[in-house]
Parts: sequence; C-alpha cells; structure tokens
Amino acid sequence: MGRINSYEYQMLASKGYNLQSWIGKQGVEKQYDLQLKGKEGIRRRTVDFREQTVTEGEILKEPERGQDLVLTIDADIQKLCERSLGERSGSVVVLKPSSGEILAMVSWPWYDNNFITDKNSVSIYREYQSNPRYPLLNRAIQSRYAPASTFKIIMSTAILETGVFDPEERVYCPGYKRIGRSEYFHCHNRSGHGSLCLREALAESCNVYYFTVGYESLGPEPDLIARYARDFGLGSLSGIDLPGEKAGLVPDREWMQSVRDQLWVGGDTVNMSIGQGNLLVTPLQLANAIALICNRGTIYQPHVLKSFNDPQSGKVLESHTPLVISQPDFEKDNLDEIARYMRGVITDGTARVVINTKAVEAAGKTGTAEVGSKNRWHSWFVCFAPWDAPAEEQVVIVVMVEAANEWEWWAAKAANVILQGIFADQDYDEAISRVGRWYYGG
Repeated sequence: MGRINSYEYQMLASKGYNLQSWIGKQGVEKQYDLQLKGKEGIRRRTVDFREQTVTEGEILKEPERGQDLVLTIDADIQKLCERSLGERSGSVVVLKPSSGEILAMVSWPWYDNNFITDKNSVSIYREYQSNPRYPLLNRAIQSRYAPASTFKIIMSTAILETGVFDPEERVYCPGYKRIGRSEYFHCHNRSGHGSLCLREALAESCNVYYFTVGYESLGPEPDLIARYARDFGLGSLSGIDLPGEKAGLVPDREWMQSVRDQLWVGGDTVNMSIGQGNLLVTPLQLANAIALICNRGTIYQPHVLKSFNDPQSGKVLESHTPLVISQPDFEKDNLDEIARYMRGVITDGTARVVINTKAVEAAGKTGTAEVGSKNRWHSWFVCFAPWDAPAEEQVVIVVMVEAANEWEWWAAKAANVILQGIFADQDYDEAISRVGRWYYGG
C-alpha cells in the first residue's frame, strides 16, 4: 500500500479516488484495489493554521468496507515452497491444472512489502532498485529464461502429433551431431547415449535425438516447432490476475528477419529443439504447459483470486470461474503417452536419483540451461503428481533456480521436498527429514 501519486490520480480520479487516497502498489492489492478499497467516509474537524486538529467533529458520512478477497494460495504449501527454495535466486509455482488455481508462488530474493509506508521509503526503494539480485522482480511471472530440456516435452508432443518420425525408430547418439560440413552440436553426455527411441530420449534427455528429429523431420516445415510451442501457451501472456506479467518469446522465421535482420538457419532449429537459442519462457508459462498434459489438451487461465466475500457476513458474492485460454486439437492418446514418458524420466531417467519421495508417484522433466560462459547453468524441474490420477487430483510444480547460485541440481531437490510435503501433509522440516537430510547438506 502507498499514497496515490499524481499519475495514478489522473487515471483513478473518476473512480472515487482523491489526492489523499491510499492504494495498492503491488500484487493482489494493486490488482483488486477497487474491490478492496470500499467507500471513504467524511468527518468534520477543526484545525489551526498548522493544520493540527483542534477538535474532532461529527461524522457526516460513514465509511464502507470493501469486499474481502479469498485467495487460492495455500499458506502451508507457500511456506513449504519458500523454505525448499531457500535463499537461492529463483522461483517456485504450484498450480492446480484442472482450474488454474495458484496454490503457491515464490520468488527470491524478495522485499519487505511494508517499506512503501516507511518514512525512508524513497531511499529504501532506490536501494532495492540498485540491488544486483533484483528483489523487486517477481521471477515467477516476470523473468524469462531458456526452458532448456523441459522443452523436450513439447518437442515429443510435436513428434507424436505430426507423425513425421516413428517414436519407436531409434537414433544413434555418439555424443554430438554435425550440421553442415563443420558445425558440431554436443549432447550433455559427451560420450553418447547410444541408440534411443523417443521414450528413452526424453528419459535420458538426449540432445542428439532432438537435434536429429528437430532438424531433419520437424525443422523443414516453416515454424512447425514454434506453432506447437504456442499451442502450449509459450510466447503469450497467461492473463494471471497479478500485475507485470511478461509474455516470453517464441522465435520464428519472421521474428528472426524483422528483429535480428537475419535468415533462420539450421543451427537455429537445432538450438530451439533442445530449448535453447532465442526461446524464452517464464516459470508460470511452463506450469501452464505441464497443465496441458494433465488436462489432456486444455490450459486454464492461472489465477490467485478464489472469491469475493461480503466483509460482514462472509457470504460469497462472486466466485472465480475457470477460463480456458488454450485448447489445441491434440490426440488424447498422444498426451497419455507423454505422461508415461515423463514418468519414465523419474523411474529410469535423469531424475531417478534425485526424486526419491515415497509419498507420491510423480512425472516430470529436468532442465539445465547454459548461461553465458560455460559451466554456468539455470536449473529447472517441472513435474505433476500423482502422475496417473485425474487432473482434479493433481498438482503441477515448477522450480527454477538461477545460475547466480552454485549449480547443484537444486530445482529437482526442492521439488522433491515439495512433493513430499504436499502429499504426506508435512512441513519443510518433516519433509526434508523424510527424504534424506544428508542429501541436502543439512
């Protein structure tokens, strides 16, 4: 909350605000200020020349309370996620795929949201602005990153949907892929994975498999990969009821020509096939993409508002109605298959060591996005659980840990604790003790 400024007053004067009004400056308080503010009352008082009150007069008009807001946030899950992420630059999103309800949203580092009312608010705000870790940024909806290998979920869906490559056909991975005469693209396993089909390639996150199919089978058709990325909600605002959301970026030939003044080349297709290059997503967008798998083809608009309630009686005045924002014409059988592939990531693939919770059976995908110089990585983990339950009983979890931290697979480790806590009804200390405190360095 903070005192209205001149620009805000110009925009809001017609809606009952005056120059003395206090308004929401961030988050839910800003988004729903009109519903929260109610109506101001009027009191007559006598003041001296210094505007000090001499006598309080009668109340000419009683103030009216605004509506109460009930949020979708689950306080226990929120605390669990905050402690699981810890003091690591990054974010966590926990989403109900069947409705779009946000159960938890964490961004770190954050800030004391009472600072605006402090007498030193200007200096404190400038200090936050100059902080190199950007505490004013809500990383869950405003930071954009390469999705890295989490994008292979979308690539796998495109392979099944188009039928351009038999999912049982095997691709040999020697640890690299040569494009043209001299350009080499490497797998994360430099010694190679050997021969893999699609299911195994997703489980082991084999770059060479997706290089090959992306470049040779999906890539020749203009912007086919970009089309499937957009079907999953990438590159667009989700419409979440929080201010400041960013859209991300899905590059294509037109974008490359108009923005970069360059032609799209084979290397661009190869990089995009593994979620690198110019492709950018927010953690919330990836949560929506995983929700599409859970719902077998539907994405609901994410939201933090559950209902408006009467402040006196508590009666529900208006409940949030789920809104479909994407519903591509995908085959249900193909999405069933993707869910099974994602389960294989945890039982037989790259996450088999890290995700050790016994509280629930999850399906997910790891991702490590190279940033700038070598040996600096963003750490991603996306998952849903229980993996074989109806969407109404599932939750989606997305954890993103930035390369500013020491890279130690913390995204998957944090998700492991969150899964344990949610499905065993445990707090952080109980959950981490159960999954193995030794494994987390504690």
